Amino acid sequence: MDLLSDLSIGFSTALDPFNLLYCFVGVLLGTAIGVLPGLGPVATIAMLLPLTFGLDPVSALIMLAGIYYGAQYGGSTTAILINLPGESSSVVTAIDGYQMAKKGRAGAALATAALGSFFAGTAATILLAIAAPPLASVALQFGPAEYFSLMVLGLVASVALASGSLLKAIAMIVVGLLLGLVGTDVESGAQRFTFDTPELMDGMNFVALSMGVFGIGEILRNIEHERTRSVMVKRVSGLMLTKEEFKRIVGPILRGTGLGSILGILPGGGAMLSSFAAYALEKRVSPNSAEFGQGAIEGVAAPESANNAGAQTSFIPMLTLGIPSNPVMALMIGAMIIQGITPGPNVVTDEPELFWGMIASMWIGNVMLVLLNLPLIGLWVRVLAIPYHLLFPAIIAFCCIGAYSVSNSNFDVYIMAMFGFVGYLLIKLDFEPAPLLLGFVLGPMLEENLRRAMLLSRGDPLVFVTHPLSLTLLVAALALIVVVVLPGIRAKREEAFSE
Repeated sequence: MDLLSDLSIGFSTALDPFNLLYCFVGVLLGTAIGVLPGLGPVATIAMLLPLTFGLDPVSALIMLAGIYYGAQYGGSTTAILINLPGESSSVVTAIDGYQMAKKGRAGAALATAALGSFFAGTAATILLAIAAPPLASVALQFGPAEYFSLMVLGLVASVALASGSLLKAIAMIVVGLLLGLVGTDVESGAQRFTFDTPELMDGMNFVALSMGVFGIGEILRNIEHERTRSVMVKRVSGLMLTKEEFKRIVGPILRGTGLGSILGILPGGGAMLSSFAAYALEKRVSPNSAEFGQGAIEGVAAPESANNAGAQTSFIPMLTLGIPSNPVMALMIGAMIIQGITPGPNVVTDEPELFWGMIASMWIGNVMLVLLNLPLIGLWVRVLAIPYHLLFPAIIAFCCIGAYSVSNSNFDVYIMAMFGFVGYLLIKLDFEPAPLLLGFVLGPMLEENLRRAMLLSRGDPLVFVTHPLSLTLLVAALALIVVVVLPGIRAKREEAFSE
């Protein structure tokens, strides 16, 4: 009964006219940025953070969440129609989705993506509603030692699950941790890494850094690699699936939803890892595996279900533990802090309208996305014809306005520009920037809990291994490191991400 009463609070909050409006704006904007290659949810949410200052916290977070899971829907449209994924989590969808479009089955591919996404989003929302409150009650028993060990596990997992070189992922985590140390030490008042610059006394601006690395950096990369986007399908028809096609997608959708729901909770997981893993699993177990790469409908159903499930279950550690599982969740934590809300297990009890309102809005948002996406396919086809060189000046101007408006400081714009070039260089050198942002967000929290634990134990470092839960988390982190550095596992990991 408690769950039903909590959900009633959530739906009464989510069905408020203003919250419905912001949910609609979020999913519509999310779909649009998913459709446009080069504009992902990370860059978009980073750009919109300054605009949330004057909004009600619930409305702001509902809108930002809608952008994230809405982008998973939109990314499949470009992947299927022009073989150019609008979102990283839709890379795998392009393999079979585009082949289906070439065979005149673009409508069936888009319908499969929409149905799989809706089912997965609904299932993941139910899981979030059921699993999050018990996890939050367990998290209330965490002390500083447990939180420190949990964050160590999170950072190790983000390194293990990052794409590309393991050494480069570790380097990004370290750089992020160091950037998080910039500013004035709360305990001693000493300045750290400020280089006598007054603007750095309060630390690096989170919005400016994230907009630079993920916004400007992506823009520079897309300008360099802009390709002529020829939309092969001018008009999409045949959105109804045949009975045979419907039978073929049921299993992949169920398996993709289950796998994505699990992987979305893991630090460093989320939508992209879920879609890759679901495609690999389906290729192994499907009776039609010989068709994969040639237009197998299972190759669309599985990853599209997995990336939506992964996107929504990634809210579980963010809402219950205050730990971001991916860069978007790091931005969501930034938005909560901006609104004066302390992320962590107390959100469930202290902010029930926010917590349950967000959960209810996810289901409402998924309904909106199904009703929006299929009728708007014609519009998205026309949007795809807009040359990127006409879009990027407006995007850069919006980034500059957003960075300046946070604290009305030109310095933040300079920081954003500097990190824009840093983000571009990271991409060129095959460094994944996501671990950097996770390290930047978790660094100050990691340090704070380390110092608290040491103060409470009077300087005894054994506090981290004498507490059973803390020890378990550290052992899990150590086991993950051992597994990842094994030569066989490491080779397969790098091979999988290079495909």
